[in-house]
Amino acid sequence: MIWLHLLVVLAAIFLGARLGGIAIGFVGGLGVLVLALLGVSPGDMPLDVISIIMAVICAIAAMQVAGGMDYLVDLAEKVLRRNPKHLVFLAPIITYLMTLMAGTGHTAFSTMPVITEVAKENDIRPSRPLSIAVVASQIAITASPISAAVVYFSSLLEEKGVGYLQVLGVAIPSTFIGCMLTAFVMTLLDKANPNSPLSKCPVYQDRLARGVVEVRGPERREVSPHARSSVLVFLVGLVAVMAYATAISDKVGLIENPPMARDQAIIAFMLTIAAVIVLLARVAPADILSASTFKSGMSASICVLGVAWLGTTFVAAHEKAIQEAAGGLLQQYPWMLAVVLFFAASLLYSQAATTKALMPSALALGVAPAAALAAFPAVSALFVLPTYPTLLAAVEMDDTGSTRIGKAVFDHPFILPGVLAISFSVALGFLFAKLLV
Repeated sequence: MIWLHLLVVLAAIFLGARLGGIAIGFVGGLGVLVLALLGVSPGDMPLDVISIIMAVICAIAAMQVAGGMDYLVDLAEKVLRRNPKHLVFLAPIITYLMTLMAGTGHTAFSTMPVITEVAKENDIRPSRPLSIAVVASQIAITASPISAAVVYFSSLLEEKGVGYLQVLGVAIPSTFIGCMLTAFVMTLLDKANPNSPLSKCPVYQDRLARGVVEVRGPERREVSPHARSSVLVFLVGLVAVMAYATAISDKVGLIENPPMARDQAIIAFMLTIAAVIVLLARVAPADILSASTFKSGMSASICVLGVAWLGTTFVAAHEKAIQEAAGGLLQQYPWMLAVVLFFAASLLYSQAATTKALMPSALALGVAPAAALAAFPAVSALFVLPTYPTLLAAVEMDDTGSTRIGKAVFDHPFILPGVLAISFSVALGFLFAKLLV
């Protein structure tokens, strides 16, 4: 029956990928229903992960409505326009840092138009900085102190003796350096290719001749008077979350009997941040519901609900069989966990969903905590299928046509930088984990 159940899971994920968007979560629920009709008891619902995502998105959306996102994008544009020669490095740095701070990769949407315009103005194919920037925004989720994936994973590892700060101490440098090494390799490849400049792209020349391409120049944004204060409130809340999570950690033990668990604290802090911004900036709560970050974040919550629930249902039903088949292999070759996570994430479309579905089983199979931590960045392989929102947005925003999806499913510019970034991050993860764990 395991093969029939696996077929149901794969069929549901494939259908969800074809439909795209929030429908991925809908189809995950359909898969759970089919498995239940086949006699499988539904697994645990990932309500803890979803609660964190929703709370963080509320704080981000409130900051966006208050003008905080415009303020950050304005700063990013100034940095990029002052250093256009280093666009391939600066673009992923900006999207990485924004995701690290916000706990969601959807913040990359706001910077893509700026990256595209600066690239066009400096004869750089937008596909190069956009592709690396999108990958960086995805992989930074595994290093963000408030992302649902990190919070859930750190709670698992804490039971194994690995503290919250150790998780961040490995995840942040390994993923950041991995993204920078990827930018370096892609720069070398571009320099070796005489046709890499945008002016030598035939698709761009054709669009330019037809008047499809537009060079807009610097965009003037009206920054709200409360924009800076909303960003400051969010940053203070982020520091407070990290401080509390560290203080209640078994490794630190500053608070022996904490009034709130880590998950509860993050949810409470994020909702408090949203409340303070609403009060301080006099934001209309109804406007938050229509914010782009709120819509995309709630869509992601539904996707995680359906897909992660489907994954936990299948794994829980066949845990013994999976342990017998994969236990010895993963113990002998722990790096194989990264391969498993990579392919799972490409189907599950969520770092949190992949972490929730597979990491408990991996640790139960005997994978060392350090090895699991090193392999953690592989849950960010959301770029494999060309249907993820930030990937599609990059394609749509590049009017030069350099960022395009070919006739083959995997024929797009995100594959190579994505594989490189995860490979570098995992390899560095093993190195840092050896030193810190």
